[in-house]
Order: sequence, then structure tokens, then C-alpha cells
Amino acid sequence: MRWEKKGLIFKVDKQYEWMSHHAGVPVVDRVNDEVLRIYFAPRDTSGRSHVAFIEVEADNPAKVLYVHDHPLLSPGQLGTFDDGGTTPCSIVNRGGKKYLYYVGWNASVTVPYRNAIGVAISEDDGITFRRLFEGPVVDRNKREPYFCASPFVMVDDDARWRIWYVSSTGWTIVRGRPEPLYQVKYGESMDGINWVRNNITCLEYRFEGEANARPCVIKENGCYRMWYCFRGSVHYRTNREQSYRIGYAESSDGIKWLRKDNEVGIERSDSGWDSVMMAYPYVYEHKGRKYMVYNGNGFGEAGFGYAVLEEDG
Repeated sequence: MRWEKKGLIFKVDKQYEWMSHHAGVPVVDRVNDEVLRIYFAPRDTSGRSHVAFIEVEADNPAKVLYVHDHPLLSPGQLGTFDDGGTTPCSIVNRGGKKYLYYVGWNASVTVPYRNAIGVAISEDDGITFRRLFEGPVVDRNKREPYFCASPFVMVDDDARWRIWYVSSTGWTIVRGRPEPLYQVKYGESMDGINWVRNNITCLEYRFEGEANARPCVIKENGCYRMWYCFRGSVHYRTNREQSYRIGYAESSDGIKWLRKDNEVGIERSDSGWDSVMMAYPYVYEHKGRKYMVYNGNGFGEAGFGYAVLEEDG
């Protein structure tokens, strides 16, 4: 693989009180042949994330056509799993409805936060969403005791709903501060709501202090291809050597994966908005070509941009 970077698409800069800074975790959905909608998570003046979207020209995603003027999903009711913020991760189009799988943020006491996964539904082509439940559909359990986040959901050929998600394996103390560790795991469902999770790990750790996040999966000619991001735990917010970069893996069944990070074909720039961090990739196809949208420095504080895959042969 060889990706050609095309530059920044969008950066939040105090457009609204609820869209004050950051443009995290972009999710691409097709409106028509000419227009793409990109859902993402801006943060408000209190640092809480909401779900928003922009629309861009499909052939030239750097051309922003529209910025939605109010949040689609804001923090939940006090005491619920998402009362500290909502972050979109995956959209499934099924039966004339859009299912939005998102991460809910909840402040904690002994560690900074805990996450769980919720689902909201749209019946007006993605203009508005409503929660199906006040509670999460994927949360920590007896075998995954810390938190769950970053879902990618696909309805496969046999009508199974499949989910690849992040599950925390614990917290490590770095310079007196708790830092989360997490890796990609797998589950299945018949309805997209009730999930069977058998604590199946998809991506094994490769070094001490690693965390891997935000899987995005495409099935192609019987092969499952996953893009994700991974980091270390020591000063990863600002240290390029520890910070997020893009990884890649392949699987014949979507369950057992072979990491091929050295084949990903994209790396952080020498300078600029994605020079320290590349995170939260989302890969999609348009007119026979693969595109990747991703966040740059500061977990999306620098915005999100895109690249196009240039494949040999």
C-alpha cells in the first residue's frame, strides 16, 4: 500500500459554544454520488464531546459544502454512561435506518474516565438521531472489567452483525498519572443490540505499554482488512515516538488477525498538523478508490484530513 496525503479537511475553531475545539474521530457516510457526510466529535467550552457533521464534495473531500449548526447527540442525562460526552465511531445503514454506534464518556474517581458503547438511530437519513436506550449496549463485564470503546460494526453476508471494539486491559501509572491500556476485541449479534462477546482478542500487544484503538474494517474478496491506530504510554500526547500512528492487519475470518503494520503505507509528516500524531483512521471507497480520513495532532485538536490509496498494478 502507498497512501498519498491530500491535506486537512476541517478544523473546529469556536464555530459554536458546543463546537469550540477538536474535531475527533471522523466517520464517513455517503449521501449520494456527489456528497459525503462526515460525522465527528467536537468539544464544547467545558470539554465535553458532542456528535456533529459536515458535508463535503465526494470527489474532493477538502471542499466543505455544509457545516451542521446544532449537535446530533449531546451528553446524556446526569448519571448515565454518556453524561460526559458522545463520540461517533461507526454507522450501519440497514432497513432504511441509520444505526450510529458511539462512545459514551463518564467521569471516574480513581481514573480519569470510563467508556461504554451506545447506539442511536436515525429515520430521516442521518439528519437527526435518537438514543435507542439511555444505557449502553456494550459495557464492561466479568471478563472485561475496565471499559469498552471505539466500535466498528458491520452486517456481514450471512446477516450477522459483527463488532470490533476496544476493550481496556487495565491502567498503568506513568509519572504518577494513570494511563489506559486497550486492545481490539470482537463480538457478534443477530440484531445489532444484543451482543455475544467471548473476550476474543484480535490484535495482540507488540510492546510494553501499547494501546491500539479505533478499528475500521473492510471485507474484500474474502479478506477482512483492518486499519487502526496504536501508541505507547509515556508522554504519548506530545512525544512523537510514543504517539498514535496508523496500523494495518488482515484476516480470513474477521476473528484471527495478522498484524502488518509495516505495510500500512502511511506515516506522520515531518511537520504540520499530523506530524506528531495520526489517529482514528476511517477507510471507505469512492468510485473504485480507497480513501482514509484521520485525525492529526492533539486527538483531533488539529482537525481531520484525508489520504488516497495508490495501489500498484
